[in-house]
Amino acid sequence: MRIYYALSGAAIILSLAACSGSKNNPEPKTPTVVPKVLPEDKGWTFETTPYFSDDFDYTGKPDNSKWTYDVGGSGWGNNELEYYTDGANADVADGKLTITAKKENFGGKNYTSTRLVSKGTGSMLYGRVKVKAKLPSGVGTWPAIWMLPDTYAYGDWPKSGEIDIMEMVGYDPNNIHFTVHNALYNGTNGKGNNMIIPTASTDYHIYRTDWTPYAIRGYYDDTLVYTYINSGDGSPAWPYDQKFHLLLNIAVGGNWGGVQGVNDGAFPTTMDVDYVRFYKMIDK
Repeated sequence: MRIYYALSGAAIILSLAACSGSKNNPEPKTPTVVPKVLPEDKGWTFETTPYFSDDFDYTGKPDNSKWTYDVGGSGWGNNELEYYTDGANADVADGKLTITAKKENFGGKNYTSTRLVSKGTGSMLYGRVKVKAKLPSGVGTWPAIWMLPDTYAYGDWPKSGEIDIMEMVGYDPNNIHFTVHNALYNGTNGKGNNMIIPTASTDYHIYRTDWTPYAIRGYYDDTLVYTYINSGDGSPAWPYDQKFHLLLNIAVGGNWGGVQGVNDGAFPTTMDVDYVRFYKMIDK
């Protein structure tokens, strides 16, 4: 009897559910799939007159209307060994900017260096960046010419993106890396490529990026090194629709630069910068 009533109750419930579905809840339609719209390469060009530049044709400290400093010895997320000073390691003379990494005790660290930042007047959304530079040498050095967002609109690193126009580590000299980082591709999984420049630490070379809504392209001495294309998948893959600014620095040690230790005999060592130039993209 108990089984009979249970079965009967279940049958009634199933019957009511079927009636309810047929009258009030019709079978759902297959959802419409909206095809992903891939960005179009419109063949953007760039203005020929820079809107932000520094040719370092003066003497003294870097122009404080164009440059500020990241200061401190926090390790900067990479376990770096240097203390970035407020300009003590950056000088302008003879038509060039010189950033010097030194072996000296300061701020609880055993090395000092400089990290120059163009945020503000030197911020941009799309355009061309050119930096002519001669790189430092020595095991444990990690020079970089790179870009970060002005505001972290999509979240903390790496969600809001990073563009590394040039990186080199001293234990692998003359092997120059162009890399982009974002929520999908970051750290050792960043997207990029490298090129050997045999005279990177003895001669000046031009490190450049062309950044448009379609792609970020890296060039060394006008040779295309890498192209990162906007896949149309939104900010996880393309947070590069916000303003970014430039950074110039020599790190010491760190998760990459310090893999083979630090040769103290290499210090002081310098990165010389002949010029920095930003050109606006001509929209279409």
